[in-house]
Amino acid sequence: MSTERVALKNTEQEEIDAKRLAMRYRAEFVDLRNAEIDHDLFRTIQVDLMFRYNFVPLHSDGGVLEIAIADPRNLQLVDELSSLLGKKLKIKVATLSQISDRLKKTEQSQRVLEEVTEGFTLDVVGDEENPEETLSIDKLSADSDTAPVIRLVDTTIFNALERRASDIHIETRDQEVAIKYRIDGVLHYAMPPIAKDWHSAIISRIKVMSELDIAERRVPQDGRFRVRYKGRLIDFRVSVMPTVHGEDSVLRVLDKESMSEKFTRLSLEVVGFAEKDVIKFRRYIKEPYGMVLVTGPTGSGKTTTLYASLSEIQNDEDKIITIEDPVEYQLKGITQIPVNEKKGLTFARGLRSILRHDPDKILVGEIRDQETAIIAINAALTGHLVFTTVHANNVFDVLGRFLNMGVEPYNFVSALNCILAQRLVRQICPHCKAPIHVSDQELLDSGLKLEEWRDVTLYEGKGCFECGGTGFRGRTAIHELLDLTEEIRELILERRPTSQIRVAARAQGMSTLRESAVDKMREGFTTLKEINKVTFVE
Repeated sequence: MSTERVALKNTEQEEIDAKRLAMRYRAEFVDLRNAEIDHDLFRTIQVDLMFRYNFVPLHSDGGVLEIAIADPRNLQLVDELSSLLGKKLKIKVATLSQISDRLKKTEQSQRVLEEVTEGFTLDVVGDEENPEETLSIDKLSADSDTAPVIRLVDTTIFNALERRASDIHIETRDQEVAIKYRIDGVLHYAMPPIAKDWHSAIISRIKVMSELDIAERRVPQDGRFRVRYKGRLIDFRVSVMPTVHGEDSVLRVLDKESMSEKFTRLSLEVVGFAEKDVIKFRRYIKEPYGMVLVTGPTGSGKTTTLYASLSEIQNDEDKIITIEDPVEYQLKGITQIPVNEKKGLTFARGLRSILRHDPDKILVGEIRDQETAIIAINAALTGHLVFTTVHANNVFDVLGRFLNMGVEPYNFVSALNCILAQRLVRQICPHCKAPIHVSDQELLDSGLKLEEWRDVTLYEGKGCFECGGTGFRGRTAIHELLDLTEEIRELILERRPTSQIRVAARAQGMSTLRESAVDKMREGFTTLKEINKVTFVE
């Protein structure tokens, strides 16, 4: 019998034994994999106590604390624990392996982080009593007081990686320093705010790691560093900026190795396309020439969609060259060029050079100015397939953006294959997903018809260990795809108002961003609150 089968059999037997014990001692059996747990309890109970007595706190109601233990027979242990916690205990039974797993998953790194920061919440000293001092590298290395700072910064970075954060924000305030993580596009506190006294030491530590000037505090600085985590190298892009209360810093996590693995399996289905949109979009990315334009705000997944498109059409017969600012993820078999404005390598100059390298497909990271727009459009008209992005709110705003850049409408319309607008919405965590009741007023405020939505089951995440209590895990994209049909092309050439073009596009079956978001909610991928946050109510 295989090891997996033996392990599974042991787990099943352990569960049967635990249920028998619970029944015998008239306690409730609880499956910790699906149990609803109050995460704040883990911050109020000592972690070593939980490991020593092998229990998981579930809920606290007044003076009664509900806990899960493996052995309800040990009454002495229960009494001892009750007096240590100063609460009356309500006992539930769980398997020992589930309790161990839960304790290991109680955000171990979060606990370490909070223990490290306990010594940092010192009495706040006013600015006049705390004159600025320049910390040098020698002082940081030699001064024993900096050891906790190094530990704090290292633990903050480790914890960010454990929690899948994309950015670490260090914000300086009047009398404190706040450290936050951006997880699935939303900021969360990494820990309670710490004393302002430690601000300069934290920023100096980050500057030392990024090889920046620690004496310079008046101008913004950019740098980068690399760490090894779980056997792979992870880059951090660092930006330090002066504010009224001191310097703020943002660390962007660039997990290239992990993303490169992901991009090898990346397809348009993974990105989150609806079935009817993916069929149309696939047709456009396989055209022999023309321009595929993706639009949306910063951080809306435009680059990921273009990478997914390139990975679908990549073959040994075509040469694909990209110019990006910066090249965040490396794609195998594709030539990628980073923009370097300081050295004079702009999008326009790089694009001119790319055209001399006989490419078949070109990806231009972003069109920001008239020169780049004209070169990209000419490339699309002269037999190249050009993928690019532009910042605009929806597919119709793109038209006005290009015309305002001074691009000739005829060339622009001739070059375009399609325009895709995109946003990201957070997905409900599958581990704590549960149906919810939505009032009629909420449905009406969200622009939804009562007769259509009253009987539809909507979901939200309750918050669990897997999602760090947020109720969300990961993000998916919503789309709005504009086909450049003959009728639409003629309306653009005649410079008709965007409202008229929108009516024509809707008549031809175009779905808006809002409709795409509503479909995701209907399918149970996301919540009503989330789609109202990301899209306008129509």
